[in-house]
Amino acid sequence: MAARYFEDFKAGDIFKGGPVDVTQDAIIAYARQFDPQPFHLDPHAAKDSMFGELVASGWHTASMTMRMFATSDMNIINGVIGGGLEQLSWPRPVRPGDRLSLRSEILETRPSRSKPDRGMIRVKVETLNHKGEVVQSFVTQLFVLRRSPGI
Repeated sequence: MAARYFEDFKAGDIFKGGPVDVTQDAIIAYARQFDPQPFHLDPHAAKDSMFGELVASGWHTASMTMRMFATSDMNIINGVIGGGLEQLSWPRPVRPGDRLSLRSEILETRPSRSKPDRGMIRVKVETLNHKGEVVQSFVTQLFVLRRSPGI
């Protein structure tokens, strides 16, 4: 599939990504390096947490989401270059054995007023588990190169 430019996106477009399989080993490895809390590191200690079992860090979920987003069927010409996040939430924990997938919806497109070679697309991104439940959601703005700058 050819890479997409700003002009190739419109509000309502849906894109998919994934899957990513979540393992206990990956959860623990990520937590050791970036989020060393007992409910991410130790299945036994996690039993006494509010989760009742080992769960992935929200930031690990965000990292897996980024992997799926960057390799999704959006296929942005210059890659996924973000201008910020809004409304980030983790409504459900991610557990070992989950299979994650991605659903992205274009909410808005607008050409840049100051940089005629690009535009901004506003995207709602949802990460879903294998049950179809949302485990992470956010809205982001992405910079996307224009095919015909200034037109």
